[in-house]
Amino acid sequence: MALSLLLVVCNSYLENSRIHRVYHRRKQIIPTIYVDQSGHGNYSTIQSAIDSVSPYNQDWICIYIKAGTYREQVKIPIEKPYIYLKGEGKRKTNVTWDGHESINTDATFISEADYTLVKSITFINSYNIPPKGSNVVIQAVAAMISGDKSTFYRCGFIGVQDTLWDEQGRHYFKLCTIVGAIDFIFGNGQSIYERCALVVNAGRLNGPGFITAQGRTSQHDQSGFVFKNCEVFGTGFTYLGRPWRDYARVLFYDCSMSNVVVSPGWYAWNSSGRENQLTFSEENCNGIGSNTTQRVPWATKLSQQELQQLTSLSFIDNEGWIMKQPLKVL
Repeated sequence: MALSLLLVVCNSYLENSRIHRVYHRRKQIIPTIYVDQSGHGNYSTIQSAIDSVSPYNQDWICIYIKAGTYREQVKIPIEKPYIYLKGEGKRKTNVTWDGHESINTDATFISEADYTLVKSITFINSYNIPPKGSNVVIQAVAAMISGDKSTFYRCGFIGVQDTLWDEQGRHYFKLCTIVGAIDFIFGNGQSIYERCALVVNAGRLNGPGFITAQGRTSQHDQSGFVFKNCEVFGTGFTYLGRPWRDYARVLFYDCSMSNVVVSPGWYAWNSSGRENQLTFSEENCNGIGSNTTQRVPWATKLSQQELQQLTSLSFIDNEGWIMKQPLKVL
């Protein structure tokens, strides 16, 4: 973006722009586009703001989204890295869509680009909310994340089945709220979820739900879901996870679990007979649901070295890309 245009944008919205003061303290100013449904921003929809960003951009650009409910499908395509979506709070700025025909194309939010940063926004797939007909639930994705080196801070993801498709790439989720009942965090991502709330809404199901369905495909695959200092609570009952692929890897570390977690903890699903290939583990957890005395016998006990490797930020970031983002989120 030309310097003159940057100055116009900064000066026009400086009076309500806390974000510029944050960047000033870090001696970093980035161009900012404003989305406001009332017509007082540069655009009235989030997608039109994303569409305005030049392809193959190599510098961070902020899209600041004013409070409100945005009823649209939002996509950051693969050729648009370094986009920072900034809402005014996960209870104030939300994006709602009801796509449900195909998990590949109908998520409320699709992020294909590397270096995506999102803060203080909630993404909702409303198709199964409220229930349709006689308790029928189908796949309806709130967010699909396939770009590498992406961070979500103080975001919300709300759905019932397949809420968050952590498809592939290295991702960091911190202080996020993720709501669902069936496989509501799934995919082959290599991700750390830190201090997140995993809210189970399985009360409408005829049986227990599943928090995770991880898709690691081989023992050499680096992917896995690590939940660190998270809380698990809600309604109904749930397993901690089942494998989407035969080498699924999930760790709950220092997490608090309410009585929504069923005693076996884990379910082998289509990997029955190959449980030795799965890495489903819990360590240092607390709460009624963390009692492991009746867990499945094939649950994994990791070594201290393995725990250190998986719970360290270097599991997803041995290059320092998180600290190079325009707003410190650690």
